[in-house]
Amino acid sequence: MRTETGTVIRLEDYRPSDYLIDTTDLAFTLEPEATTVRAKLSVRRRAGVAPDTPLVLDGDELTLAGLKVNGETPAENGYTASPDRLVIGDVPADETFTVEIETRLNPSANKQLMGLYRSNGTYCTQCEAEGFRRITYFLDRPDVLSVYTVRIEARTEDAPLLLSNGNRTESGRLENGWHYAVWHDPFPKPSYLFALVAGNLGVVRDTFTTMSGREVALEIYVEHGKEPRAAYAMDALKRSMKWDEETFGREYDLDIFMIVAVSDFNMGAMENKGLNIFNDKYVLADERTATDADYANIEAIIAHEYFHNWTGNRITCRDWFQLCLKEGLTVFRDHEFSADMRSRTVKRIAEVKLLKAHQFPEDAGPLAHPVRPRRYSEINNFYTATVYEKGSEVVRMIRTILGEDGFRKGLDLYFERHDGEAATIEQFIKAFEDATGADLAQFALWYDQPGTPNLTVSSHHDAGPKRFTMTIEQRLTPPIEGAPHAPMHIPVKFGLVSAGSGDMEWTAVSGAEVTGDVIHLREPKHTVVFEGINERPVASLLRGFSAPVTLFPEAEDADLAFLARNDPDEYGRWQALSTLVTRQMKQAAARSADERGEVFDEETCAIFMDIAADDSYEHAYRALCLTMPGENDIAREIGNDIDPDTIHAVHRAASRQLGRFGERIFARLFHGLEPAGSYSPDAASAGRRALRNIALSYLCHGSQDTALAAKAFAQADNMTDRAHALTLLVHLSPRTDETIDALKAFQDEFRNEPIVMDKWFTIQATAPGAETLETVKALTGQTGFSWDNPNRVRALIGAFSAGNPTGFNRPDGEGYQFLCQAIGRLDGANPQVAARLMTAMRSWKNLEPGRREMARKAMEGLSARPRLSRDVRDILDRTLA
Repeated sequence: MRTETGTVIRLEDYRPSDYLIDTTDLAFTLEPEATTVRAKLSVRRRAGVAPDTPLVLDGDELTLAGLKVNGETPAENGYTASPDRLVIGDVPADETFTVEIETRLNPSANKQLMGLYRSNGTYCTQCEAEGFRRITYFLDRPDVLSVYTVRIEARTEDAPLLLSNGNRTESGRLENGWHYAVWHDPFPKPSYLFALVAGNLGVVRDTFTTMSGREVALEIYVEHGKEPRAAYAMDALKRSMKWDEETFGREYDLDIFMIVAVSDFNMGAMENKGLNIFNDKYVLADERTATDADYANIEAIIAHEYFHNWTGNRITCRDWFQLCLKEGLTVFRDHEFSADMRSRTVKRIAEVKLLKAHQFPEDAGPLAHPVRPRRYSEINNFYTATVYEKGSEVVRMIRTILGEDGFRKGLDLYFERHDGEAATIEQFIKAFEDATGADLAQFALWYDQPGTPNLTVSSHHDAGPKRFTMTIEQRLTPPIEGAPHAPMHIPVKFGLVSAGSGDMEWTAVSGAEVTGDVIHLREPKHTVVFEGINERPVASLLRGFSAPVTLFPEAEDADLAFLARNDPDEYGRWQALSTLVTRQMKQAAARSADERGEVFDEETCAIFMDIAADDSYEHAYRALCLTMPGENDIAREIGNDIDPDTIHAVHRAASRQLGRFGERIFARLFHGLEPAGSYSPDAASAGRRALRNIALSYLCHGSQDTALAAKAFAQADNMTDRAHALTLLVHLSPRTDETIDALKAFQDEFRNEPIVMDKWFTIQATAPGAETLETVKALTGQTGFSWDNPNRVRALIGAFSAGNPTGFNRPDGEGYQFLCQAIGRLDGANPQVAARLMTAMRSWKNLEPGRREMARKAMEGLSARPRLSRDVRDILDRTLA
């Protein structure tokens, strides 16, 4: 484990490598504790590099077992080898030469799950971002692209399946019960996209015919007996391939596409060329074990990794500072795919909720960084919501600015120019400029300026001249010391809504560029004047959340209520209601318990009920509108001196108030939406279940009785309904016999299904209240829990620290101590998982003083540990700063 600290990598220091590796031949002899790796590299000196320049290759905990240069063993003083570096000083004078390297690995002992490791008897690799250097010494950087040929040998009994990137070119039997397979990937790729899987797995097979008529073999590998649960993943894959052809003209390029599901995996999935490796929770699903949310995630993540074939593999990133170039762009693509597969408005609302819940706090805290960071100490810590989610929003804004046709032209030019290359943000932006003639220089600041822009808006209507004036001022908030904060190009989609005719028309506009329904903000302050406005309109701003910004001051309650009822834009209606509800919950939290009274005014309650009763809306949209902001959302809006117990009390009171106010409507929904047939994961059916379960929640909160939830749990014929009912029981009445019986029944049925048991852990870990900490501690001793499995850790420790504001933020600080102790325990084996847990502390400075001090002490105790990984040290130091 690397524990060195203080090394900072800077974007401005980038320079191309002195050498390139044109071809890489790898030979693996797989043994659980003594795997041999032989690498033969065809090395080429870059033009202009002096012949005596040493070849420096990266390593990580490697032991060199053999070395040859041009077939000869170099002199002892011709090279130096350490676990993290191989320096060949005595290089040939020829422009090209070969380097042969032999290393020995112990896959069974690799608990970091980076490089080559063994999971439940299956050999597996994870090489992004810097895992390949744990396999062999290499130029382990994304701008070194090589053509790989891989030979794998293993005992047939242990690993009848031998997979790698590309197309299989050869296979056969060897002596003593061994066999081999050879794979060749004709497309040059960086080392982080290398993959190998070997083991004994079941397979689901299908085919896909591309738009040019080629037949591609499709294979999904899972544990034996779980093949039927990969059917939805296969369907999602085929739909992804077809959609990418129809929407972006991108055709798959190999003879085979494979997915392998493994249970021990640090990430959600990995897009290795032609051989995607997935966390099994994003592949396996049926109605008995998976919720509607699981199905939606499988669909999105299967698509995301497949889309990487072009945005990440065929065109990769020049350096890790350009990570958003592949991740932000591919997130945008998978969002568009899901929107076309499901409901575009519902999908967009879900995206915005996720962005505000995870990326906005990141922007407002000590871990803030630009979409394209300019420096890092540990690249694993920059797989963040800012890179992924805000990166996607930046791409979306390009489409908003250029329009659908201009965006497609620019993306086509990007593919044409940079196929087979490692590209930069500048090259990406330039493709859109050259394709459309647009000037995106100011817009490009979105990639380099950290923080969330704030728009201050005021307006005035002059009835005489029929003029409506809006003044909009932009600034970055909070300003980040040392970071640039120049005015940015912000596209604001809008409508001017009248009382009786929907969106109003105007005869002229001045003060800013307006194209269609988009105001283009470029200056620190714009005064936008609309002519021909007969009556005072209500401005519906940021429709579709056209830019990741905040508005202040938000509209008056009366205007928000008006928009919640009348905005022709469904996203605008949801946003107005969400803002109104959040404001009133925030105001209630500022009052003392004695003075709090009802959380919502009668008009707000009436809007809720009108939406609940309006069958003209799709079920999923109504469910989202009826879902109140979470406790963390309210805390984010309060900002400082946060008391999680007060927020929880307000949230409970609000749920109880709405439950009582709308009891008859919710009862009608709950009973009227009972399942009428067999389970289906389609979007419409999922929406029905979502609305019915929201109704169940309000009925239980309103009556303060969970008998209906207990009955729903007992009668549920699918995991969506069962998990929701169990959550209500555990969170509302954790100590009752019916809850204890339900938890036991769930455990008894699914104790051999780790993915399902993760839900069981999470439901208990997120139960509100200080006593949950003792439950979580006890659950770490459960047979089904393993500190070595990232899914188990995230389901219990991660869910508790990030998803239980009252339990984690206990006033005595024990929640913080528990998390820091867990991080210390995990850090020695899996620094990546430990570092991600550490991000739960990112908003500690916003807590009230008592909790703030407790959080600081816990982190300082962790900081005092003598050997922290670079991953954890980086997050911890930035959080404490």
